[in-house]
Amino acid sequence: MKIGDTILRDKPLLLAPMEDITDISFRGICKSFGVDMMFTEFISSDGLIRDGKKSVDKLIIDESERPVGIQLYGHITESMVMAAKIAERAEPEIIDINFGCPVKKIANRGAGAGMLRNTELMREMTGEIVKSVNRPVTVKTRIGWDEQSKNILEVAKMLQDTGIAAITIHGRTRAQMYKGKADWSLIGEVKSDPSIHIPVIGNGDIDSPAVAAEMFQKYEVDGIMIGRAAVGRPWIFRDIRHYLDTGQLLPEPTVLEKVKWAIEHFERSLVAKEGKRAIFEMRRHFSNYFKGLPNFREVRLRLLTSCEPDEIRELLHLIGSRWGEFRTEERSSFWKQ
Repeated sequence: MKIGDTILRDKPLLLAPMEDITDISFRGICKSFGVDMMFTEFISSDGLIRDGKKSVDKLIIDESERPVGIQLYGHITESMVMAAKIAERAEPEIIDINFGCPVKKIANRGAGAGMLRNTELMREMTGEIVKSVNRPVTVKTRIGWDEQSKNILEVAKMLQDTGIAAITIHGRTRAQMYKGKADWSLIGEVKSDPSIHIPVIGNGDIDSPAVAAEMFQKYEVDGIMIGRAAVGRPWIFRDIRHYLDTGQLLPEPTVLEKVKWAIEHFERSLVAKEGKRAIFEMRRHFSNYFKGLPNFREVRLRLLTSCEPDEIRELLHLIGSRWGEFRTEERSSFWKQ
């Protein structure tokens, strides 16, 4: 798959942009497991043009992460164009526009998935950003606003005409949020349409190697983007790649292996974040790193409430010594717990 000058391997796996998740520490861990391309947390155009520290910090990219895309969101064309120019200075491989975030405070003011209710503004904004930067521009969106407006094929054609280099489609409407099942048939409809010539990347419910392989085969998408299933389970990229290449499933990592990776992730986060923020944002990852362990409730509670780095390190080593070679169930069972 090729996006601008960036060439990715056949059937690439991409890490989805997620707020308070895909920071520089987590991206580094995912890179070690072979993810093909990653995206920053989504960045507010308003925050960026006002030089807000949190927004500006999200632009930091380590050379080892590349290729990386910077994702922006906003509802005002002029602000988005200014933000895209600022983001370009960080030299990402891609500038990505968020037309898919379903969160109420974002969508209801017309940004993120809210743009699906104003496709003319979507077209105008995307076209202006494409013209304003020298990096490839891509879009991540959803199949529609609600059940009555699944207009993704029309939207994809319109955005392609503005000059975007690729499109990622999450197979849910904004109304669904993250509930229900992702509708990959509409993603496949976009990919199979003869007028679509840009890469189409599918997103939604990819939580195991078998599901990833099925979506590639059934819908012939150019790439797959993984979000929630990677949180606290960065090795999912390694597992899927191995399955795609060999047809064989790797065993679930042992608890000792997970402890090693969790510690590395935690230490990276402590370096990257100020104050207690590193600890607070690691809690969601910790919960998933060790999900499925028997008799884990007490230790889990301590791990997810402690605010002291040394205590958290001790707890992680305790988990390794107590559960050691234990392996949780395979991915599909894990996801249903």
